[in-house]
Amino acid sequence: MTKINTSLHSSRRKSRKAHFSAPSSVRRTIMSAPLNKELREKHNVRSIPIRKDDEVVITRGVNKGREGKVVSVYRLKYVIHIERITREKSNGQSVPLGIHPSKVAVTKLKLDKDRESILERIAKGREIKQKAKGKSSA
Repeated sequence: MTKINTSLHSSRRKSRKAHFSAPSSVRRTIMSAPLNKELREKHNVRSIPIRKDDEVVITRGVNKGREGKVVSVYRLKYVIHIERITREKSNGQSVPLGIHPSKVAVTKLKLDKDRESILERIAKGREIKQKAKGKSSA
């Protein structure tokens, strides 16, 4: 059986190296978060790269169900910081908890013209895929 995507390695070693030494532009796409059901149906898009002022709800872990606005996207560590989701250090100082974007669901997008064009582009690609799928099965 041949590889589906020849630009990706199936070797664990090379895949991990590519992931952890990825440039910021690639990390942006890796750090995509799924949209909640309402947004998914509205935009016809499943996930989108996370951004600073998006509003999210945590779907996994001890903070599951908590909501907040994304304060920072820490690409170097592959985490996002959400307002009011902090942890007390032993000296009393509070530090933001890092959460991976795949473990949250976007409830409200911060839209500008670039983000809207991205959503349109993804939706258009999905529609083309659906049409092609319909033709092959009929």
